[in-house]
Amino acid sequence: MSVSRETLTDSVSRETLDRLDAFAALLLAWNRRINLISRVDESAIWPRHIADSLQLAPLIPANITRAADFGSGAGFPGLILSIATGIPFELIEADHRKASFLREAARATQAPATIHARRIEAVQIAPVQLVTARALAPLSALLSFASPLLQAGGICLFPKGGTVQREIQEASRAWTMRIEQHISRTDPSGVILRISEVMRV
Repeated sequence: MSVSRETLTDSVSRETLDRLDAFAALLLAWNRRINLISRVDESAIWPRHIADSLQLAPLIPANITRAADFGSGAGFPGLILSIATGIPFELIEADHRKASFLREAARATQAPATIHARRIEAVQIAPVQLVTARALAPLSALLSFASPLLQAGGICLFPKGGTVQREIQEASRAWTMRIEQHISRTDPSGVILRISEVMRV
């Protein structure tokens, strides 16, 4: 089911919607200079990117006070979730141009986000309770990135597409974990993995 901007007006506050509008306008302006999203996606920024990110919010436990987003790129899903939930996010993006956009977007939207223009394995931060990543790497690689930065009892939220079952099988060779699969509301073939109790085999 496609989720438009209008569909979201009842599920987020007016203030949050205004901040998301400001984010979308800034993204489109910056996209003229650097490749943040494909030009084809510009007209579908709300269902394809913003709503796709927002659907993770109901899966976040109420006690989360710090989170990290890997390969944040144009801000999906980490910056969008920071705007919508107020949770402080560590946004990790190795591309310095994209990191510059993220800094400006966090400033413009007053999102409680800190940007790290470094590779994930080089970032040194205190462990977090939540890790997110979208369209970055196979599940086994994501768990390798997440494990050193995830607090005991923390969770991961990873949107995945049609290869998800194969990725789960491959990851299970090296990791034990509890996995919940939630059907995506924006991608008919997609699921959101909510992963907890992560341990290396």
